[in-house]
Amino acid sequence: MLDELALFVSIVETGSLRAAAKKASIPAPTLTRRLQKLEQHLGCRLLHRSARRMTPTREGWQYYEQCRPLVHSLQQATAKLDVTLHQVSGLLRVLAPVDLANDNLAPAWMTFLAQYPEVRLELELDNYTQDLIGHGADVAIRVGAQPDSLLNMRRLGQAKEVLLVASPDYLAKREPLKSVDDLELHDLVVSSPLSTWTMQHSQSGEIVRWQPQGKFCVNGVYLALQAAQAGLGILFCPISLCHGQLRSGKLVRVLPEWQGAPRDIYAVWSQQRYVPARVRALIEHLADFCRQNPQLAI
Repeated sequence: MLDELALFVSIVETGSLRAAAKKASIPAPTLTRRLQKLEQHLGCRLLHRSARRMTPTREGWQYYEQCRPLVHSLQQATAKLDVTLHQVSGLLRVLAPVDLANDNLAPAWMTFLAQYPEVRLELELDNYTQDLIGHGADVAIRVGAQPDSLLNMRRLGQAKEVLLVASPDYLAKREPLKSVDDLELHDLVVSSPLSTWTMQHSQSGEIVRWQPQGKFCVNGVYLALQAAQAGLGILFCPISLCHGQLRSGKLVRVLPEWQGAPRDIYAVWSQQRYVPARVRALIEHLADFCRQNPQLAI
């Protein structure tokens, strides 16, 4: 019905069936049949037909004046929606873990905005899983298994193994660690969401799950890394976040035969038939960035 209304308005504005049919990219006989269908539905004649021109009847003029603003408003709304779906522009709201967003993914935000200057990027950072829909976000970056079947997801990369690390100064002052049980005798730095330490022995395959009592606890890895470097204790940390400190010698591995498993990094977004171009572009950009980053590549 709405299509027929739009065609009727186009016939009046162009002045002929042929011109309206050309504008709509449909055959003139098809346009005639659809006009007749509309007139049958309304129960009145809308147009006086002549060999060269079509003019509205009195009822046709009345109907045109009522329909024209509606049809034009709908066309404008459709055009705006087309821009949203197909042009990489507008506001993009993203939820992401604090440390991953601030460290490994930090360059990706900058290069994305440089590539798509018409996008306004709004990041909300939190180390706890947030409700994507409730926060009105377009996409969320999450680490680890994603059980929520109501969301679309794409694996972007992988957070590498989680290691036990400490500063050389701290280890020099304490008794050496010979087994994982010795951790209970040491000061520990605990960062959430890694508040439960799940470690596997590289040779025996033995798995240990432990919820440590930390000397220093914080809901983020950045400050925990600083605490470990300052000699406050042993930290369980993803290698993707502490590789620089290990390379410089500010931190060293503790019990290197024990480590946590890698965890996948996902982009998740709400299930919808049409995903805006800005969302698709960001997901693709992050996937490319992770592929090129040795600390995140799968």
